[in-house]
Amino acid sequence: MIVTKPRDWARIKANLESIDAKSVFLMGCGQCATVAHTGGEKELAVAKARLEADGYQVTGWAVGEVACHLGGTKLETRKHFGSVDAADAVVVLACGAGVQTVADAVKKPVFPGLESAFLGTVLRSGVYEERCQTCGDCVLDLTAGICPVTTCPKGLLNGPCGGMWNGMCEVQTDRECTHVRIKRRLAEQGRSATRVIPAKDNSVKLKPGSINTRERKGQ
Repeated sequence: MIVTKPRDWARIKANLESIDAKSVFLMGCGQCATVAHTGGEKELAVAKARLEADGYQVTGWAVGEVACHLGGTKLETRKHFGSVDAADAVVVLACGAGVQTVADAVKKPVFPGLESAFLGTVLRSGVYEERCQTCGDCVLDLTAGICPVTTCPKGLLNGPCGGMWNGMCEVQTDRECTHVRIKRRLAEQGRSATRVIPAKDNSVKLKPGSINTRERKGQ
């Protein structure tokens, strides 16, 4: 899931002040941001109260099923057309993809209400850890399902750095070295790291990325 965190409130206010906004429509996300407790109904209610306390009129709010789904977001904003139209700006409590999707769906100025932190795993409610960099050149088949690109602060692919000490990471000293974990898990599975992983091919992750599954289906 995309893990998000609240954006500094002063920055949100500065965004609104930059266009002399007096009224705001709030948009959340029913998926990642709701799970992360940053952009669900409760969080929108808190944002609404805070905006009103700062003198803004909140014309309405909505939690889209998936904020980054353009078709669904267009439908959701159409349901609330009057409230969106009455607002000077829209503040979106979702990841950056969600913000951009809302910006494509409405003609109002759209501002982010959250910061996108990382693509991560839910360890337990409220606890998240970065696990994937969406590099487009996955090596998890060689590393027992542990991503060295993401979980090694130096992104080393073929074993620990010289700074590892007693199996612990040199950079994050309270964490076990990623490559110690990889070696142990491979051994537990009766496998070994016999192949040298080549340097990452960054050409496979050109920005902005685009995938069209309809072309594959001949649609």
